[in-house]
Amino acid sequence: MRYVAVTACPTGIAHTYMAAEALEQAAKDAGHEVLVETQGSAGSTPLSTADIQAADAVILAADVGVRDRDRFAGKPVVEASVKQAINDAAGLLQRAADAAEQQPAPEPAAAEPELGSKVAAGAGFGTRLRQWLMTGVSYMIPFVAAGGLLIALSFALGGYQITEAPPVTEHFNAASLVSWAALCNQVGSAAFEFLVPVLAGFIAFAIADRPAIAPGFVGGAIAVTVGAGFLGGLIAGLLAGGVLFALKKVEVPRGIAGIMPVVVLPLLGTLLVGVLMFLVIGKPIALVMAALTGWLTGLSGANAALLGGLLGAMIAFDMGGPINKVAYTFAVGGLSIATTASLEIMAAVMAAGMVPPLALALASAVRGKLFTPAERASGRTAWLLGASFITEGAIPFAASDPLRVIPSIVLGSATTGALSVTFGATLRAPHGGAFVLPLVGNALPYLGAIAAGVVVAAIAVLFAKQIGRRPEPDTAPEKTAVPA
Repeated sequence: MRYVAVTACPTGIAHTYMAAEALEQAAKDAGHEVLVETQGSAGSTPLSTADIQAADAVILAADVGVRDRDRFAGKPVVEASVKQAINDAAGLLQRAADAAEQQPAPEPAAAEPELGSKVAAGAGFGTRLRQWLMTGVSYMIPFVAAGGLLIALSFALGGYQITEAPPVTEHFNAASLVSWAALCNQVGSAAFEFLVPVLAGFIAFAIADRPAIAPGFVGGAIAVTVGAGFLGGLIAGLLAGGVLFALKKVEVPRGIAGIMPVVVLPLLGTLLVGVLMFLVIGKPIALVMAALTGWLTGLSGANAALLGGLLGAMIAFDMGGPINKVAYTFAVGGLSIATTASLEIMAAVMAAGMVPPLALALASAVRGKLFTPAERASGRTAWLLGASFITEGAIPFAASDPLRVIPSIVLGSATTGALSVTFGATLRAPHGGAFVLPLVGNALPYLGAIAAGVVVAAIAVLFAKQIGRRPEPDTAPEKTAVPA
């Protein structure tokens, strides 16, 4: 069998390439051929038309929208998440083989899929909603990383008062460290201003394709203007996508059909979304955001620790998947508020995300015989992945033994999240792991929280590995009794 596949995860870093590797290895083991297009953060080399035509089936292992999906019209398509591809690539290939056998004679390809964008028409609403939201998050993350790290660097160079520096267009001294700090802060702040519009714009894009980008961006910008924040951006993106999807269904005379996608649809969509956001739903959402901000600011003691523990557990549960991204996006959204509580949440989320790879690296180093040779090799690289806040470093362990590994790392990350908030650690950088440690407030207790979570998770996974494990046979030669 010959297959073509596309893999894509929200961040476009770890899951994307791990899923591709799993599919390639499974195909090689089964004697099949697979060509994989990785739509990751480093860009991708598109599958050729000849390769697609020669394929028996198409595998789409993606948690976000697949770009240029209409290339595969007429081919049997099997869809799954990247996690399914990593955990059971052989089963996914078998599903593709079954789909190829059941495929009827190909019909002429439609000019455009029923959903003008990223999600199969047959998918359930829950699946479509998740992929719409994850598409928006995936395009937002580069702005988060660039803007957040530049702002964090500016604080490291010029202190927290650097936010009061005059605009660099009016005063900049190339020989002054403070001027460079101000420049980093103002560039990073400019990048952060795009977060909500980009989120909204690409949620809309995932629903209704390119005509929805302008209404989505404008709706997100209005959400910022009226104080509706990230919640307003989410709703604006869904609203813009829904409006454009409905407008695309309206039949128009052939004479103006050509200008609909580039002129009429963006114009009408932007006007409708703007009216609704400014006059109808923007202010109520802003009131909800204000209440949420007040709640976060008022958290203290056990309540704050409980929230930190919950976010830590979410970060570890699917190791970079949708639940992880919900917790991470919640924390990043708080950076725009920049209260003490929101900075504590960001610190807790990053600390909790470092725990799973570090804990499994420690466990595989301490009791290597409980792990396979492949897992021990993964453990050696997991040290760096964990220190870099790449939670996906735990996936090879969880894929082979999820019932023992996932509860263990959830326990460890929840411990770290709760302790980090209890210790009052703060962080203004949205990424970087141990490499942004100088930017952490209360750094020593913060390290203690991470260490505690790593130890808890490592002990838990080692204990769990003993449950149901058969004793290894004694391979030592038997001693023969010698008569006295």
